[in-house]
Amino acid sequence: MTDTTHNTRILLASRPHGEPTTDNFEIETVPLPEPADGQVLLRTIYLSLDPYMRGRMNDAKSYAAPVEIGAVMEGGTVAEVVESRDPSLAVGDIVLSYGGWQSYDVQPASQVRRLDASKAPVSTAVGVLGMPGFTAYAGLLEIGRPQPGETVVVAAAAGPVGSAVGQIARIKGARAVGIAGGPEKVAFLREIGFDEALDHRSPTFADDLRAVVPDGIDVYFENVGGHVWDAVLPRLNTYARVPVCGLVAHYNETELPEGPDRSSRLMQSILTKSITVRGFIQNEFVKAHYKDFQRDVAAWIADGSLQYKEDVVDGLENAPEAFFGLLKGKSFGKLLVKVGDDPTR
Repeated sequence: MTDTTHNTRILLASRPHGEPTTDNFEIETVPLPEPADGQVLLRTIYLSLDPYMRGRMNDAKSYAAPVEIGAVMEGGTVAEVVESRDPSLAVGDIVLSYGGWQSYDVQPASQVRRLDASKAPVSTAVGVLGMPGFTAYAGLLEIGRPQPGETVVVAAAAGPVGSAVGQIARIKGARAVGIAGGPEKVAFLREIGFDEALDHRSPTFADDLRAVVPDGIDVYFENVGGHVWDAVLPRLNTYARVPVCGLVAHYNETELPEGPDRSSRLMQSILTKSITVRGFIQNEFVKAHYKDFQRDVAAWIADGSLQYKEDVVDGLENAPEAFFGLLKGKSFGKLLVKVGDDPTR
Protein backbone atom coordinates (compact mmCIF):
# COMPACT_ATOMS: atom_id res chain seq x y z
CA MET A 1 0.00 0.00 0.00
CA THR A 2 1.18 3.52 -0.81
CA ASP A 3 1.83 5.82 2.16
CA THR A 4 -0.88 8.50 1.86
CA THR A 5 0.88 11.03 4.08
CA HIS A 6 4.44 11.04 2.69
CA ASN A 7 6.18 10.91 -0.67
CA THR A 8 8.92 8.34 -1.29
CA ARG A 9 11.44 9.49 -3.89
CA ILE A 10 14.46 7.91 -5.53
CA LEU A 11 17.14 10.48 -6.29
CA LEU A 12 20.28 10.40 -8.39
CA ALA A 13 22.97 10.50 -5.70
CA SER A 14 26.04 10.32 -7.96
CA ARG A 15 26.95 9.74 -11.58
CA PRO A 16 27.97 6.18 -12.43
CA HIS A 17 31.26 5.26 -14.02
CA GLY A 18 30.46 2.21 -16.08
CA GLU A 19 27.63 0.07 -14.73
CA PRO A 20 25.32 1.90 -12.28
CA THR A 21 25.06 0.58 -8.72
CA THR A 22 22.81 1.15 -5.74
CA ASP A 23 25.33 3.75 -4.51
CA ASN A 24 24.25 5.98 -7.37
CA PHE A 25 20.76 6.26 -5.90
CA GLU A 26 19.28 7.62 -2.69
CA ILE A 27 15.82 6.87 -1.34
CA GLU A 28 14.20 9.57 0.77
CA THR A 29 10.80 10.23 2.33
CA VAL A 30 9.41 13.76 2.36
CA PRO A 31 6.02 15.39 3.07
CA LEU A 32 3.46 15.26 0.30
CA PRO A 33 3.73 18.14 -2.17
CA GLU A 34 0.76 20.50 -2.41
CA PRO A 35 -0.75 21.49 -5.75
CA ALA A 36 -1.24 25.14 -6.64
CA ASP A 37 -4.00 26.54 -8.86
CA GLY A 38 -3.98 24.77 -12.22
CA GLN A 39 -2.13 21.76 -10.80
CA VAL A 40 -2.96 18.23 -9.66
CA LEU A 41 -1.49 15.96 -7.00
CA LEU A 42 -0.84 12.55 -8.51
CA ARG A 43 -0.38 9.14 -6.88
CA THR A 44 1.89 6.97 -8.99
CA ILE A 45 0.49 3.61 -10.04
CA TYR A 46 3.06 2.46 -12.62
CA LEU A 47 6.57 3.71 -13.32
CA SER A 48 8.09 2.91 -16.70
CA LEU A 49 11.74 1.82 -16.76
CA ASP A 50 13.52 2.37 -20.08
CA PRO A 51 17.11 2.12 -21.36
CA TYR A 52 17.33 5.85 -22.15
CA MET A 53 17.45 6.53 -18.40
CA ARG A 54 21.05 5.32 -18.31
CA GLY A 55 22.09 8.20 -20.55
CA ARG A 56 20.27 10.71 -18.34
CA MET A 57 22.50 9.66 -15.44
CA ASN A 58 25.57 10.99 -17.28
CA ASP A 59 26.61 14.62 -17.38
CA ALA A 60 27.19 14.61 -21.12
CA LYS A 61 25.76 16.49 -24.06
CA SER A 62 22.80 14.62 -25.51
CA TYR A 63 19.35 15.17 -26.96
CA ALA A 64 17.99 15.79 -23.45
CA ALA A 65 19.39 17.39 -20.30
CA PRO A 66 20.88 15.02 -17.69
CA VAL A 67 19.22 14.39 -14.35
CA GLU A 68 20.84 16.69 -11.80
CA ILE A 69 22.54 15.24 -8.74
CA GLY A 70 19.98 15.24 -5.93
CA ALA A 71 17.03 15.30 -8.33
CA VAL A 72 14.33 12.66 -8.74
CA MET A 73 15.14 10.14 -11.46
CA GLU A 74 13.06 10.82 -14.55
CA GLY A 75 10.48 8.47 -16.00
CA GLY A 76 7.04 8.14 -17.50
CA THR A 77 4.23 7.28 -15.11
CA VAL A 78 0.60 6.28 -14.95
CA ALA A 79 -1.00 7.99 -11.96
CA GLU A 80 -4.27 8.69 -10.18
CA VAL A 81 -5.43 12.22 -9.43
CA VAL A 82 -5.81 12.47 -5.63
CA GLU A 83 -6.23 16.25 -5.43
CA SER A 84 -7.16 18.64 -8.21
CA ARG A 85 -6.99 22.39 -8.43
CA ASP A 86 -8.00 22.51 -12.05
CA PRO A 87 -11.53 21.97 -13.41
CA SER A 88 -10.29 19.82 -16.30
CA LEU A 89 -9.39 16.92 -14.01
CA ALA A 90 -11.24 15.28 -11.14
CA VAL A 91 -10.15 13.18 -8.20
CA GLY A 92 -9.98 9.57 -9.36
CA ASP A 93 -9.01 10.34 -12.94
CA ILE A 94 -6.15 8.19 -14.28
CA VAL A 95 -3.55 10.07 -16.29
CA LEU A 96 -0.33 9.68 -18.21
CA SER A 97 2.35 11.84 -16.65
CA TYR A 98 6.11 12.19 -16.29
CA GLY A 99 6.37 12.02 -12.53
CA GLY A 100 9.59 10.02 -12.31
CA TRP A 101 10.77 7.64 -9.60
CA GLN A 102 8.48 8.71 -6.76
CA SER A 103 5.17 7.75 -5.21
CA TYR A 104 3.52 11.19 -5.55
CA ASP A 105 4.03 14.16 -7.81
CA VAL A 106 2.53 17.55 -8.62
CA GLN A 107 2.02 18.44 -12.27
CA PRO A 108 0.22 21.18 -14.21
CA ALA A 109 -3.10 19.75 -15.37
CA SER A 110 -2.24 20.87 -18.89
CA GLN A 111 0.83 18.60 -18.93
CA VAL A 112 -0.93 15.29 -18.28
CA ARG A 113 -3.33 13.24 -20.41
CA ARG A 114 -6.44 11.51 -19.09
CA LEU A 115 -6.59 7.77 -19.84
CA ASP A 116 -9.65 5.65 -20.58
CA ALA A 117 -9.34 2.26 -18.87
CA SER A 118 -12.32 0.94 -20.85
CA LYS A 119 -10.30 1.11 -24.09
CA ALA A 120 -7.05 -0.48 -22.91
CA PRO A 121 -5.29 -1.34 -19.63
CA VAL A 122 -3.85 1.91 -18.31
CA SER A 123 -0.37 0.37 -18.06
CA THR A 124 -0.19 0.28 -21.87
CA ALA A 125 0.04 4.10 -21.88
CA VAL A 126 3.75 3.74 -21.03
CA GLY A 127 4.16 0.63 -23.15
CA VAL A 128 2.66 -0.55 -26.41
CA LEU A 129 0.32 2.47 -26.63
CA GLY A 130 2.95 4.87 -25.31
CA MET A 131 6.53 5.90 -25.99
CA PRO A 132 7.95 2.39 -26.70
CA GLY A 133 5.14 1.50 -29.08
CA PHE A 134 5.41 4.83 -30.86
CA THR A 135 9.17 4.43 -31.14
CA ALA A 136 8.62 1.14 -32.96
CA TYR A 137 5.83 2.49 -35.16
CA ALA A 138 7.51 5.72 -36.24
CA GLY A 139 11.04 4.36 -36.54
CA LEU A 140 10.00 1.37 -38.63
CA LEU A 141 7.45 3.04 -40.88
CA GLU A 142 9.11 6.42 -41.33
CA ILE A 143 12.75 5.28 -41.63
CA GLY A 144 12.65 1.53 -42.29
CA ARG A 145 9.72 1.71 -44.72
CA PRO A 146 9.35 -2.08 -45.06
CA GLN A 147 7.82 -3.32 -48.31
CA PRO A 148 5.83 -6.54 -48.80
CA GLY A 149 8.20 -9.47 -49.17
CA GLU A 150 11.22 -7.71 -47.69
CA THR A 151 13.14 -9.06 -44.68
CA VAL A 152 13.10 -7.01 -41.48
CA VAL A 153 15.49 -7.95 -38.66
CA VAL A 154 15.17 -6.43 -35.19
CA ALA A 155 17.45 -6.73 -32.16
CA ALA A 156 16.16 -6.86 -28.56
CA ALA A 157 13.07 -8.28 -30.18
CA ALA A 158 11.42 -9.49 -26.96
CA GLY A 159 11.42 -5.97 -25.54
CA PRO A 160 8.54 -3.49 -25.89
CA VAL A 161 10.03 -1.75 -28.93
CA GLY A 162 11.44 -4.77 -30.72
CA SER A 163 8.38 -6.97 -30.33
CA ALA A 164 6.20 -4.23 -31.81
CA VAL A 165 8.63 -3.66 -34.68
CA GLY A 166 8.49 -7.28 -35.77
CA GLN A 167 4.73 -7.53 -35.55
CA ILE A 168 4.18 -4.26 -37.42
CA ALA A 169 6.59 -5.45 -40.11
CA ARG A 170 4.47 -8.57 -40.59
CA ILE A 171 1.27 -6.50 -40.67
CA LYS A 172 2.87 -4.55 -43.53
CA GLY A 173 3.61 -7.77 -45.42
CA ALA A 174 7.31 -8.11 -44.62
CA ARG A 175 9.16 -11.10 -43.18
CA ALA A 176 10.18 -10.57 -39.54
CA VAL A 177 13.33 -12.01 -37.94
CA GLY A 178 13.73 -11.35 -34.22
CA ILE A 179 16.95 -11.53 -32.21
CA ALA A 180 16.70 -11.96 -28.43
CA GLY A 181 18.64 -13.41 -25.50
CA GLY A 182 17.70 -16.88 -24.26
CA PRO A 183 15.36 -19.71 -25.31
CA GLU A 184 12.33 -18.36 -23.41
CA LYS A 185 12.42 -15.08 -25.31
CA VAL A 186 13.03 -16.85 -28.60
CA ALA A 187 9.99 -19.06 -27.98
CA PHE A 188 7.89 -15.97 -27.18
CA LEU A 189 8.82 -14.36 -30.50
CA ARG A 190 7.64 -17.44 -32.36
CA GLU A 191 4.40 -17.43 -30.38
CA ILE A 192 3.57 -13.87 -31.43
CA GLY A 193 4.19 -14.56 -35.10
CA PHE A 194 7.81 -13.76 -35.95
CA ASP A 195 8.87 -15.76 -39.00
CA GLU A 196 12.24 -16.56 -37.42
CA ALA A 197 13.69 -16.04 -33.95
CA LEU A 198 17.36 -16.32 -32.97
CA ASP A 199 19.27 -16.41 -29.70
CA HIS A 200 22.20 -13.99 -29.84
CA ARG A 201 23.81 -15.87 -26.93
CA SER A 202 24.22 -18.97 -29.08
CA PRO A 203 27.83 -19.68 -30.10
CA THR A 204 26.55 -20.22 -33.64
CA PHE A 205 24.54 -16.98 -33.76
CA ALA A 206 26.29 -15.45 -36.78
CA ASP A 207 25.86 -18.67 -38.77
CA ASP A 208 22.25 -18.98 -37.62
CA LEU A 209 21.53 -15.47 -38.86
CA ARG A 210 23.14 -16.16 -42.21
CA ALA A 211 20.96 -19.26 -42.61
CA VAL A 212 17.63 -17.50 -41.97
CA VAL A 213 18.30 -14.50 -44.24
CA PRO A 214 19.40 -16.23 -47.45
CA ASP A 215 18.31 -13.20 -49.48
CA GLY A 216 19.90 -10.69 -47.10
CA ILE A 217 18.40 -8.02 -44.84
CA ASP A 218 16.41 -5.08 -46.17
CA VAL A 219 15.62 -3.35 -42.85
CA TYR A 220 17.56 -3.71 -39.62
CA PHE A 221 16.04 -2.01 -36.58
CA GLU A 222 18.99 -1.37 -34.27
CA ASN A 223 18.42 -1.47 -30.51
CA VAL A 224 21.62 -3.12 -29.30
CA GLY A 225 24.89 -2.77 -31.23
CA GLY A 226 27.77 -5.01 -30.16
CA HIS A 227 28.19 -8.46 -31.65
CA VAL A 228 24.65 -8.46 -33.02
CA TRP A 229 25.50 -5.53 -35.29
CA ASP A 230 28.73 -7.27 -36.30
CA ALA A 231 26.70 -10.25 -37.53
CA VAL A 232 24.09 -8.10 -39.28
CA LEU A 233 26.35 -5.72 -41.22
CA PRO A 234 27.62 -8.24 -43.81
CA ARG A 235 24.04 -9.40 -44.48
CA LEU A 236 22.63 -5.95 -45.33
CA ASN A 237 21.34 -5.64 -48.87
CA THR A 238 21.86 -2.80 -51.31
CA TYR A 239 19.53 0.05 -50.32
CA ALA A 240 18.99 -1.42 -46.84
CA ARG A 241 17.58 0.92 -44.20
CA VAL A 242 18.83 0.96 -40.61
CA PRO A 243 16.76 2.91 -38.06
CA VAL A 244 19.07 3.37 -35.06
CA CYS A 245 16.88 3.44 -31.96
CA GLY A 246 19.35 2.40 -29.25
CA LEU A 247 22.72 0.85 -28.49
CA VAL A 248 22.11 -0.76 -25.13
CA ALA A 249 25.21 -2.97 -25.36
CA HIS A 250 27.33 0.18 -25.12
CA TYR A 251 25.49 2.33 -22.57
CA ASN A 252 27.82 1.47 -19.69
CA GLU A 253 31.04 1.92 -21.67
CA THR A 254 33.43 4.62 -20.50
CA GLU A 255 35.89 4.41 -23.39
CA LEU A 256 36.17 2.96 -26.87
CA PRO A 257 36.52 -0.84 -26.95
CA GLU A 258 39.92 -2.34 -27.68
CA GLY A 259 40.77 -3.52 -31.14
CA PRO A 260 41.22 -2.08 -34.62
CA ASP A 261 39.19 0.90 -35.81
CA ARG A 262 36.55 -0.62 -38.08
CA SER A 263 34.75 2.60 -38.97
CA SER A 264 36.25 2.54 -42.48
CA ARG A 265 34.70 -0.90 -43.06
CA LEU A 266 31.34 0.44 -41.96
CA MET A 267 31.56 3.51 -44.18
CA GLN A 268 32.63 1.39 -47.15
CA SER A 269 29.55 -0.82 -46.70
CA ILE A 270 27.29 2.23 -46.43
CA LEU A 271 28.83 3.65 -49.62
CA THR A 272 29.00 0.56 -51.81
CA LYS A 273 25.55 -0.75 -50.84
CA SER A 274 23.82 2.66 -50.65
CA ILE A 275 22.68 1.89 -47.10
CA THR A 276 20.63 4.42 -45.15
CA VAL A 277 21.61 4.61 -41.46
CA ARG A 278 19.41 7.04 -39.55
CA GLY A 279 19.43 7.69 -35.82
CA PHE A 280 16.21 9.04 -34.37
CA ILE A 281 14.44 10.16 -31.22
CA GLN A 282 10.77 9.28 -31.23
CA ASN A 283 9.50 12.75 -30.29
CA GLU A 284 10.62 14.17 -33.65
CA PHE A 285 7.74 12.26 -35.25
CA VAL A 286 5.00 13.02 -32.71
CA LYS A 287 3.36 15.91 -34.53
CA ALA A 288 3.08 14.09 -37.84
CA HIS A 289 2.35 10.53 -36.76
CA TYR A 290 1.10 10.20 -33.15
CA LYS A 291 -2.62 10.25 -33.97
CA ASP A 292 -2.12 7.63 -36.67
CA PHE A 293 -0.12 5.53 -34.20
CA GLN A 294 -2.86 5.63 -31.57
CA ARG A 295 -5.51 4.68 -34.13
CA ASP A 296 -3.54 1.92 -35.84
CA VAL A 297 -1.99 0.23 -32.82
CA ALA A 298 -5.26 0.27 -30.85
CA ALA A 299 -6.94 -1.43 -33.82
CA TRP A 300 -4.15 -3.99 -34.18
CA ILE A 301 -4.33 -4.85 -30.48
CA ALA A 302 -8.11 -5.19 -30.71
CA ASP A 303 -8.00 -7.58 -33.67
CA GLY A 304 -5.13 -9.61 -32.19
CA SER A 305 -2.52 -8.83 -34.85
CA LEU A 306 -0.29 -7.07 -32.31
CA GLN A 307 0.40 -8.64 -28.93
CA TYR A 308 2.41 -7.32 -26.00
CA LYS A 309 4.00 -8.56 -22.80
CA GLU A 310 4.58 -6.72 -19.52
CA ASP A 311 7.22 -7.44 -16.87
CA VAL A 312 5.91 -5.93 -13.63
CA VAL A 313 8.11 -5.45 -10.55
CA ASP A 314 6.31 -4.65 -7.31
CA GLY A 315 7.50 -1.79 -5.11
CA LEU A 316 9.26 1.49 -5.86
CA GLU A 317 12.23 0.47 -3.70
CA ASN A 318 12.97 -2.27 -6.24
CA ALA A 319 13.29 0.13 -9.17
CA PRO A 320 17.12 0.38 -9.11
CA GLU A 321 17.70 -3.39 -9.21
CA ALA A 322 15.05 -3.78 -11.91
CA PHE A 323 16.78 -1.05 -13.91
CA PHE A 324 20.16 -2.79 -13.62
CA GLY A 325 18.55 -5.96 -14.95
CA LEU A 326 17.01 -4.07 -17.85
CA LEU A 327 20.44 -2.88 -18.98
CA LYS A 328 21.69 -6.49 -18.88
CA GLY A 329 18.77 -7.92 -20.84
CA LYS A 330 17.12 -9.61 -17.87
CA SER A 331 13.68 -8.05 -18.28
CA PHE A 332 11.12 -9.74 -20.52
CA GLY A 333 8.62 -7.44 -22.18
CA LYS A 334 7.78 -3.91 -21.13
CA LEU A 335 9.38 -3.30 -17.71
CA LEU A 336 7.10 -1.57 -15.21
CA VAL A 337 7.35 -0.88 -11.50
CA LYS A 338 4.00 -1.14 -9.72
CA VAL A 339 4.30 1.70 -7.23
CA GLY A 340 0.72 1.79 -5.94
CA ASP A 341 -2.67 0.11 -6.24
CA ASP A 342 -4.32 0.13 -9.67
CA PRO A 343 -7.99 1.02 -9.14
CA THR A 344 -8.85 0.00 -12.71
CA ARG A 345 -8.01 -3.67 -12.10
